[in-house]
Amino acid sequence: MARVVRTLVAYLIDGHNLIAHVPGLSLDDPHDEAKLVERLKSAMGRLRQRCVVIFDAGLPGGLSRDLSTGSVTVIFAHSGTSADAIILERIRNARDPGSLIVVSADREIVVAAARRRMRVIPPAEFAAAFTAPMMPHDDPPDAPLTPGEVDEWLRLFGGEPDDE
Repeated sequence: MARVVRTLVAYLIDGHNLIAHVPGLSLDDPHDEAKLVERLKSAMGRLRQRCVVIFDAGLPGGLSRDLSTGSVTVIFAHSGTSADAIILERIRNARDPGSLIVVSADREIVVAAARRRMRVIPPAEFAAAFTAPMMPHDDPPDAPLTPGEVDEWLRLFGGEPDDE
């Protein structure tokens, strides 16, 4: 009997970089971070994955206990630093680089992640995947995924089929 073993993957997300690619969100909105986090909570819950999303210039900087949950950790850069600097530090210090997927289009971040052999997903691609409906509206709610759909989800969000 074949079964899929889900490897827990962590996404390291450049928050403001992603906001610019999410339909219905705008960097001009003073609540853009909270709106993105709500969408990430929904997506990570559906996928049974977790992420760390890092934003620039939050007051006070550091971990946001109000916005964070078990599946989404929210961090704001302290004054005098940047989200990019925090992301770069996390990339350098990752104990298991293969389990971390970086979501950013920032060249310095992409290069640093590639050096550690981490997978990088451009924000536009990630936004399209996590904002897409789970199934077309005319499919029955319990319709099984096709093998091609399973392969696409595994490609986008990590994990490998395990035949046992």
